[in-house]
Amino acid sequence: MPTHKLAGQAQPTTDTTQAVHAGEARFRAHHSLTVPIVQSAVYTFASTADLVAYTEDRLFWEAPEREEYGRYGNPTVRALEAKIAELEGAQDAIAVGSGMSAVTATLLLLLQPGQHFLLTDQCYPSTLEFSRKFLHRYGIDCTLVPFGDDQALTAAIRPETRLIFSESPTNPFMRCLDLERLVAIARRHQLLTVVDATFATPYNQRPLQFGVDLVLHSLTKYLGGHNDLMGGSVAGRFDLTTPLRQMQHLFGCLLAPQTAYLTLRGIKTLPLRVARQNESGLAVARFLEEHPKVRRVWYPLLESHPDYAVASATLRGGGGVVSFEVDGDGERAHRLIDALRIPTIGPSLGGVESMVSPLALMGYAMTPPEERLALGIRDELVRLCLGIEETDALLADLAQALDQI
Repeated sequence: MPTHKLAGQAQPTTDTTQAVHAGEARFRAHHSLTVPIVQSAVYTFASTADLVAYTEDRLFWEAPEREEYGRYGNPTVRALEAKIAELEGAQDAIAVGSGMSAVTATLLLLLQPGQHFLLTDQCYPSTLEFSRKFLHRYGIDCTLVPFGDDQALTAAIRPETRLIFSESPTNPFMRCLDLERLVAIARRHQLLTVVDATFATPYNQRPLQFGVDLVLHSLTKYLGGHNDLMGGSVAGRFDLTTPLRQMQHLFGCLLAPQTAYLTLRGIKTLPLRVARQNESGLAVARFLEEHPKVRRVWYPLLESHPDYAVASATLRGGGGVVSFEVDGDGERAHRLIDALRIPTIGPSLGGVESMVSPLALMGYAMTPPEERLALGIRDELVRLCLGIEETDALLADLAQALDQI
């Protein structure tokens, strides 16, 4: 099994050849073309001498030639980690049980009681809840700062500040960070930077190449790509991932080998899928922006988007998520959603099937109304997550649904 080391010159984004072959040995066990699922919790030794050699020669942060116990590693999972590391241009990557497991493990690792971190206000609701409510129990403080406001970000830094955490692009308004500027601020104040890049994918952007320290993904979304698995990943330098791997061994936030296999399979078609989703996303966003029954559209490659300049300079494509407000109230938005024939109502994104969400009811239903409004989540806000259906079919479906309201 190859170790998680970047092979060759780093590329600005992931290509199809890399997605298929990165991180995988050319010849695999039992002459299998695909990485096999190794379904075992226990790995045995031929002799005590074999065990001594394994114990003495092993470097903790490198993938060993063999495994010892399922909580410490699995060959199928390590193959996935090697692939993610290479796709991101990272020294190492760790796969965990969910995207939120990647978020929580990273913050728990990097922060100690009495320390403080900054979180941009455009973020996943569960990340916000964990940061502001859960970590407070352990003496870790969080300050929410307006997205993209460098002055407010700098003003919020304290002597005890340890890191800056953000998404880019964000959920659901697709806000995009100027990563070089973020990194410059962080380095000036000796802070770490962590970016959840689930919406970007390594196909559209590699945050580590802008100097970001750690990049996170929900594997459930674009990388898995088929709405049939749960997983998360953290990629970056060895000095940050090594203690995270040690924590993983203690906490047991593992990815199952079957899930790793499905994710490996999904990643091989990532560039093909995301290229189609980029195409459909921009076409749908332009169509909606021109429609008289739509009040506003958020898509990073629309000139009306607040981060258009940054997005157009740093992203290969805008992705498959388009958020928009129906011109009217929540009832009109619900009628539109119910009239759609291709997208189904659901809470996720990045898969081959298109999905649609009334965000005030899905994702923010437990958030008090005044907090929802403060975050820009109105009853008439709709998040459309495009799959790989034909672009023309998606546009025709939207047109007929809008006609019905």
